[in-house]
Amino acid sequence: MHRFDEDIANRFLGDAATLKVRVTPNWSINGLPNGGYLMALMANAMLQASEKKSIAIVTTTFISRCDPAEGQVKLEKIAASSQFERLEAHLYQGERERLRSWGTFVKEEMACALDRREEQAPAVAPLTECLPIPPMPGFTLFDHMDVRLDPACTGWMHGRLAEKSEHKGWARFKYDRPYDAVALLLIADCFPPPVYVTQGLAAWVPTIEMSVNIRKKPASQWLKCIFRTRFITCGLMEEDGQIWDETGELIAISRQIAQYRVAK
Repeated sequence: MHRFDEDIANRFLGDAATLKVRVTPNWSINGLPNGGYLMALMANAMLQASEKKSIAIVTTTFISRCDPAEGQVKLEKIAASSQFERLEAHLYQGERERLRSWGTFVKEEMACALDRREEQAPAVAPLTECLPIPPMPGFTLFDHMDVRLDPACTGWMHGRLAEKSEHKGWARFKYDRPYDAVALLLIADCFPPPVYVTQGLAAWVPTIEMSVNIRKKPASQWLKCIFRTRFITCGLMEEDGQIWDETGELIAISRQIAQYRVAK
């Protein structure tokens, strides 16, 4: 079993609405569990209770700091129709609620009546020119994810800031694992915050809420990603993301709302 699957595993506790999970330290940023990993854990729990097994949308609100420790996920079915099934999940560690997620699920064979795009995949430097993010103490996410940044976005690593808060590049699992929707939730949050490109490392940007919309299954191992922040106001900022495969298909889109905190 792939490490990712081990780390999002769950089991029911006596009823069909409560599952035991374990948040591991294997997908962390500066010692804190990565938000995309936590979303994948929550989505995998909701899948256990959903009759429809294809994930369309997952939205998670990050209520309080989540620790690498055991927890319980409590599930509730919100609504169901011939097309969609909607569930809500609450992650508790001890008596404290850490996360709350909402999932929209569809049938795996759901038809695509219209496939139209008004924007193409972004231009990204070839893999051979992109810069890998090296393993770092406390950043265990990059022990398992191969993330490579377009050189146009990496000046902040050397004290050179740019005018546009944008990260683009490539990502994949270091140790091959077939893509499914829960894996794409992790991919959607595996890049450094794009605000670093214009502000450097002088900020801390804890996530408040994140939503990922899954469109298609990738046809390549390397995924082309772009994440942008356009507005930082009143202590809040957005991060809009797109994930494409090497054939030019749009795989997922994301939006993340985070706090902007100046590092002390």
